[in-house]
Amino acid sequence: MNFRIGHGYDIHRTKPGRPMILGGVRFAGSPIGLDGHSDADCLTHAICDALLGAAGLPDIGHFFPNTDPAYKDIDSQILLRRVIAALAERGWNPVNIDASLIAEQPKIQPRLAEIKTTLAASLGLPVDCVGLKATTNEGADDIGRSLAIAAHAVALITRSP
Repeated sequence: MNFRIGHGYDIHRTKPGRPMILGGVRFAGSPIGLDGHSDADCLTHAICDALLGAAGLPDIGHFFPNTDPAYKDIDSQILLRRVIAALAERGWNPVNIDASLIAEQPKIQPRLAEIKTTLAASLGLPVDCVGLKATTNEGADDIGRSLAIAAHAVALITRSP
C-alpha cells in the first residue's frame, strides 16, 4: 500500500500556573495551562499518535514515556519532528493532517493560522496540508467546564518514492 491513514486522540486536564501551549503556540496571559509531563500540548500529541498509528507503530507514550526525565517539560514540536524522522526511517512521509481542538478557553480561532504555520513547519508540509478546526463542548463535561482540553487528529502518510 502506498497510502495509510491514522487517527490520534489526546486529552489533558487544565492546571493553573502552567503555560498554555497548543500546536506549538504559547497562549501568553492564559491563567491556565495543560497538566502533563511534557509541555502537555494535546493537539501535537494527537497528531503524533495519528502519524504513528498510520505507520503501524506504537503510540507516543511508547516512544516518549512520561516516566523518562528526558521528556520533562519538553517542547512537543521536538517530539513531532522526532516522529516525522521515525516515519522517514521506515519509508513514510506525511501527506496531510486534519485535526480538531476542543476547548472552552483559551479562544483558539484568532490563533488558528499561527498554529497551522507552526505545525506545518514541524511536519515539513505546506500550510495548506494542515487542516485545523476549533470548537467548544458547549459547557458539557470537564472540557465544557474548562477543566480539560482535547484534540482529535487524522493523518495521511505515503511511502517514500
